[in-house]
Amino acid sequence: MSKLSYSFTDPALLNTALTHSSFVKGENRATLHNERMEFLGDAVLELCVSEYLYLNHPHMNEGMMTRTRSRAVYEHALYKAAKELDLGKYLRLSHGEENTGGRDKPSILSDALEAVIGALFLDGGISAAKPFVLSFAAESIAEAVKSVTAKDYKTLLQEYVQHNHTGELEYTVIGISGPDHKRVFTMQVSIGGVVYGFGEGSTKQEAGQNAAKATLELLDQPME
Repeated sequence: MSKLSYSFTDPALLNTALTHSSFVKGENRATLHNERMEFLGDAVLELCVSEYLYLNHPHMNEGMMTRTRSRAVYEHALYKAAKELDLGKYLRLSHGEENTGGRDKPSILSDALEAVIGALFLDGGISAAKPFVLSFAAESIAEAVKSVTAKDYKTLLQEYVQHNHTGELEYTVIGISGPDHKRVFTMQVSIGGVVYGFGEGSTKQEAGQNAAKATLELLDQPME
C-alpha cells in the first residue's frame, strides 16, 4: 500500500490488518484475522489523538478533550480516511461478505483502518503509527475542536459560575427581528443580576451560545 508511505519490516503484519474475520474459514481457517490488531490500533489511535490535544490545546479541560477525541475518531471519520486510502481495495474478505458490499461497509473499513494502525505500531512503534494517525486525523480533530467548543460555551460559563459562586446565571431574549422565515434572536446574559454578554442567532440556542461566548470573553476565561 503505497499510500501508507511506510515500508513494513514484517509485511505479514499488514496482511493480518487487512484480513477480515469472514475470510478465515474453510481452507483459510489457519489465517490470522484483524480483530485483535484492531483492538490494539484503537488504543494507539486514542493515545495519538489524546497527546495531540494535550500538547496543542493547553486550555482544554479533561471533559472537552474527551468529547473532542470521541468526535475526531468516531466511525464516520475513520471511514472517510479509509476511503481516501482506498483501503477497501486491499481487504481480504469472504465471497459472501464481498458480494454484499463489504469493501465499502463503514464498520469493516473503520475497523481495518484501526488494525492498520495496530500493525504500524507493532512493526515500527509509536514513531511509525503517530505520523500516519495525524496524517488523516488532524483535519477531523480540528473540526471536532470547533464543534465541541461551539456547543460548549454555555457549559463552560455554567461551570465558571458554579465554581466561583458568582450568583444566578440567566439568559434573556431581548429582541426578535427579521421576517418569519429568517428570524434573528438577541440574547443577553446576566450573572447575579449584572448584565454581561450579548449574542445573536437564527435560533434561541445559537443566540444563547454566542451570548455565553461573549460573556466568557468579558470574563477573560479560556474557551478550549
